[in-house]
Amino acid sequence: MLAATAVSQSATDPLAGLVLGDVPPPEPRPGWSVVRVAASSLNMHDLWTLRGVGHPPDRLPIVLGCDAAGWDEDGNEVIVYPVIADPDAGMGDETLDPGRALLSEQHDGAFAEFLSVPTRNLIPKPSWLSFDEAACLPVAWGTAYRMLFTQARIRAGDRVLVQGAGGGVASAAIKLAVAAGAVVHATSRSEEKRAEALSWGARAVVPTGERLPERVDVVIETVGEATWSHSLKSLRPGGTVVIAGATSGMNPPADLGRVFYLQQRVLGSTGCTRSELVALLKMMDATGVRPVVDRTLPLAEIHKGFQLMIDGRLTGKLVVHPSPSAP
Repeated sequence: MLAATAVSQSATDPLAGLVLGDVPPPEPRPGWSVVRVAASSLNMHDLWTLRGVGHPPDRLPIVLGCDAAGWDEDGNEVIVYPVIADPDAGMGDETLDPGRALLSEQHDGAFAEFLSVPTRNLIPKPSWLSFDEAACLPVAWGTAYRMLFTQARIRAGDRVLVQGAGGGVASAAIKLAVAAGAVVHATSRSEEKRAEALSWGARAVVPTGERLPERVDVVIETVGEATWSHSLKSLRPGGTVVIAGATSGMNPPADLGRVFYLQQRVLGSTGCTRSELVALLKMMDATGVRPVVDRTLPLAEIHKGFQLMIDGRLTGKLVVHPSPSAP
């Protein structure tokens, strides 16, 4: 079967290690299901793997791709929950299992015509959701949902700042927070992406680093070094920063004086649980909110998709179709 595989890593030339070619299809195994992939989507996690960040080289080669929607062995339409873990080891939360692995970390991922996952990881795809939309949800939208509703516990009327409006998690956070009745502010370096954020319901969108019209209760942070100082300065006393990524760098000045004097909270967040992904689907059904799909590409053009991500030219998600027959 055709697959996109990471065979080597480079911080300066990550795409040199991405190979498109035939690999053996997954073999059936007890307790696992083989899924025919209709659609997948690109995530920063895939790029980090190729850059050698957080992925040991001894786990290469490995098929990339964290998100998938498709058909199980019985022809049922399914969404793949991407965290392979034991909830009991995480005190009921898969994301807290020390041995957890996101799809494509220890097991071959979704940039292929078929993949194999524990049967528990299959969630029925609602009929009102397209395969392309479903493939956007597990990582980016699941992450945004957990950040907003489990970690920050936002309520209608809360003021929420989302940094970096064009990213997959950021676009999801804007749309979900608006759907929940929050007053959303956002930032972006791109005038086009600022306009997009306004069209999604954000009340105010400013260039990255510029002063907001008001202080906020919650900041959704996935950018890291480039926006960290602005995030803390934008918070009201007692406010909360939830961070689930650091695409611009991992080690900004901590500004601990501000944190303790204004009693700000900093919460880390990683992915989502299976039950949170199910809750996200229920919210989408109730509100009509849907993912932002920048474009779709066949798997044969996966290198082009990665380059668009590297160049910052995507707004929302890029969906990948692993086979010509995919919708």
